[in-house]
Amino acid sequence: MFRNFKMVSRVVFGRGCFHQLRDILAEKRKNAASFMVFLVDDVFRNSKLEDGIPLGRDDLLIWVNVDDEPSTAHVDRLTDQIRSFSAVLPRGLVGIGGGSVMDMAKAVSLMLTHPGSASDYQGWDLIRQPGVWHVGIPTLSGTGTEVSRTTVLIGPEKKLGINSDHTVFDQILLDPELIADAPRDQWFHTGMDCYIHCVESLNGTFLNAFSRAYGEKSLDLCREVFLKDDPEKDDKLMMASCMGGMSIAYSQVGVCHALSYGLSFVLGIHHGVGNCIVFDHLEEFYPHGVQEFRKMMEKHDIRLPQPLNVNDAKMQKMIDVALVLEPLWENALGRDWKRMMTRERIEGLYGQILGNS
Repeated sequence: MFRNFKMVSRVVFGRGCFHQLRDILAEKRKNAASFMVFLVDDVFRNSKLEDGIPLGRDDLLIWVNVDDEPSTAHVDRLTDQIRSFSAVLPRGLVGIGGGSVMDMAKAVSLMLTHPGSASDYQGWDLIRQPGVWHVGIPTLSGTGTEVSRTTVLIGPEKKLGINSDHTVFDQILLDPELIADAPRDQWFHTGMDCYIHCVESLNGTFLNAFSRAYGEKSLDLCREVFLKDDPEKDDKLMMASCMGGMSIAYSQVGVCHALSYGLSFVLGIHHGVGNCIVFDHLEEFYPHGVQEFRKMMEKHDIRLPQPLNVNDAKMQKMIDVALVLEPLWENALGRDWKRMMTRERIEGLYGQILGNS
């Protein structure tokens, strides 16, 4: 059975397209009482971007802090805040920021139409009905969350996505001008999420012509962005992110993401940084990709954080988190992955990554 997956139904791409948001939202505002919710990264307070948000009189603007990885608890708090604001559902929800903000926007959209906690829906296809109509506007590129069917969250017991066809944004606006001033390290680490997506997808056992077509083009664009001095690097990285996200829609990520989830959950390391820390030690699995990744780091003068020592309890929890991600391991190693990737093997890999061995 081939998967019948959901794609973003409406996309606007181009420099300055952020200013079309007012017209797009106007189509959804049924009457004067209709309201929109904007979840916006708080780094944009008192900025030019804030001035461009088409805030209506009755709309709700929530500044979101993403110093920590997005969590189910944070999603629950935001959902409660919106429910307290109005007895009726908003006509739409707009997420403006990097991958963490967009993940939270997707999750809040779903939780507004579902009971319980976001942690109840971490897994595959546990969401049964649409969320609130939701729009994604990335201000960083690389995660692919703008086109993906998942919203990755730290829960009480695990780091795992809410994976559902209803998670996908209904509308995205891709404006390369919004990523132009991103801090260099953040720009690099987030962009490497895209590069690593593609390496893992193109070397995975789930690979087919659909995922290969998107993955290869995304990888080519990443090379132009990170190995050359390309004047269109922002436009190309934005498209690479989308294509990388599409590549794993019919495929999956692999060893790097499975291990980096453990780092994020236990040590609080941000996803893009965690991917880079892990990937730098995976020549056994992705030799060419790791060599090229190191060239990209050298060109942009990136220094990864120093390894950390962890106690046995934390090590065992990281292994638990990694082992939950069965589709990732199967894509990387095949159906017999459990025989190859034992707890002892994963502990050895974490030992190399964290300097414990």
